[in-house]
Amino acid sequence: MNLAFRLLAVLIGAAFRGRVGINDSLPLSARVWPFDLDLNMHMTNSRYLALADLGRLDLILRTGAWRALWRGRLGVVLGGCTIRFRRALRPFERFTLSTVILGWDGRWIFVRQIFTGRTGVACIAIMRVGFTRRGVLVAPQEVIDVAAPANEKLPPPVWVGKWDDLEAEYVAQAQSAGLGERADP
Repeated sequence: MNLAFRLLAVLIGAAFRGRVGINDSLPLSARVWPFDLDLNMHMTNSRYLALADLGRLDLILRTGAWRALWRGRLGVVLGGCTIRFRRALRPFERFTLSTVILGWDGRWIFVRQIFTGRTGVACIAIMRVGFTRRGVLVAPQEVIDVAAPANEKLPPPVWVGKWDDLEAEYVAQAQSAGLGERADP
């Protein structure tokens, strides 16, 4: 239930915090509540991913990308993520989630999200986000052109190619082990 209240806060807050540029970093402030905790009494790892969803929603709303999604009847999908936990966020601790677009290619937008608590960076996540129409990926430029029509293309970071190579290796290993993974992740 707490995510419903947080979702409502992001939806309402986006209207009052105003529009931002496609290259801006968007901070969201929050607090660790008891229902965010695991048995070790710190924020559970699954909650980071749920809150990261809200950070990306804030990005979609405040950049105006929601217009392209609405008009084009597009969905948003998470195509992959890598996440590193560095420090614990403790009960009732305030933290900030910062979301920024790193770049995009013909299929994905790459987003970095950083959770920072009172002792420093708690978690860093890199997300690969796509847009779909009837289950098929749509080029991100279609959404970017609506959200930031005068914006130049921001190429993805160089390491993205390594991420793709790593995934291809994983898929090949899964197929050879008979796990039934498709060739195209």
